[in-house]
Amino acid sequence: MRPAFVLHDHRRPRPHLDLRLEEDGVLRSWAVPRGMPTTPGENRLAIAVPDHAMDHLTYTDADKSIADTGWWEEHDRTERRLLFTLHGSESRRYALIRTGQGWLLHLTKDQPPG
Repeated sequence: MRPAFVLHDHRRPRPHLDLRLEEDGVLRSWAVPRGMPTTPGENRLAIAVPDHAMDHLTYTDADKSIADTGWWEEHDRTERRLLFTLHGSESRRYALIRTGQGWLLHLTKDQPPG
């Protein structure tokens, strides 16, 4: 079975996206204050937040809606980087890069076809 992902459009306390990747029975989660990068080579701050329960795959409320959902594919992982593709409304390849203080979400120049 393919691991799921969800992007939540979260409007409080400030508008941001939540990236959640299914792994080991939980959703690993990052808050992305300025939204997902849209241009290859672009970086966005990603703030690691506590893991969420699997029921957050479909969770919505007055301040949180689902922006995209689907499955994700891991390509490479080291202590400092996770390279993966989100397969949702479109397929986009990203890298989560650990910096000294936190994480950057990077849209890779090498994108899947289609």
